[in-house]
Amino acid sequence: MTDAELAQALRNAALLEGDFTLRSGRKSKYYLDKYLFETRPELLRELGKRFAKFVDDTVDRIAGAELGGIALAAATALETGKPFVIVRNSKKADYGTGKLIEGRLEKGERVLLVEDICTSGGQAIEACKTLKEAGAEVVGLVVTIDRQEGGREAVERAGIRFDTLFTTADLGVQIPK
Repeated sequence: MTDAELAQALRNAALLEGDFTLRSGRKSKYYLDKYLFETRPELLRELGKRFAKFVDDTVDRIAGAELGGIALAAATALETGKPFVIVRNSKKADYGTGKLIEGRLEKGERVLLVEDICTSGGQAIEACKTLKEAGAEVVGLVVTIDRQEGGREAVERAGIRFDTLFTTADLGVQIPK
């Protein structure tokens, strides 16, 4: 599948039009439902291949923030053979291990965070902070789709390298002004 074909497939699978409130609290006339593309094996496989291009010998581990980043991290791990961890949004309360990071992460490991949709960059920045607090070195963030609404700038201001597979422009989504 070419990049153009995958961009069109992502658009066809995930683009919803209407009135939406985003995680950031912003209002939007469109929504990209990550679960509508992440749950399709043929699209997830293609995304894993593309994320794998950002994983070189200096990357020890892949990370995905719950919930949307988990399938992407797993697909990338399968493509590269590198292990992955899951970054929780909040600590488990009173059961299990109570960890913010699930899976094995050693201090000093170099981690690449993969993410689904980036709007403000807030969730990705929080996930990177959690990884750093656990002793990891975050080498960068790669997102499936950048909504081009300030997320890249926020992530880069936080000192994190930002890459994207696609932007809303690549998907042919018109951003209302």
